[in-house]
Amino acid sequence: QVQLVESGGGLAQPGGSLRLSCVVHGITFSTYAMSWARQAPGKGLEWVSGVTNDGHNSYYADFVKGRFTISRDNAKNLLYLQMNSLKPDDTALYYCVSGLYGDGEYSGQGTQVTVSS
Repeated sequence: QVQLVESGGGLAQPGGSLRLSCVVHGITFSTYAMSWARQAPGKGLEWVSGVTNDGHNSYYADFVKGRFTISRDNAKNLLYLQMNSLKPDDTALYYCVSGLYGDGEYSGQGTQVTVSS
């Protein structure tokens, strides 16, 4: 059974940081490109960042470039998203998704990120 479980969300102040994690079970993690996507209240799902299966190449949506960093640990089946300089507009439910651009068939239940003073 394939499971993607996100964690690390919470409340952060504007300008603050959070680190999201996603542990993946049931697939050969090292063979999958992975990504993060988010959905803000009342809005559609949007792709945030993706990383190749070997971790050597990463890609970012313009609205997070320079602030967020995606990474992975294939030995531990873990995907990360380091989020710095958070803004209120980053408030959303963040999902771990298979595929480089969130176009894969697997996703988790999400972890809530709220940025507010």
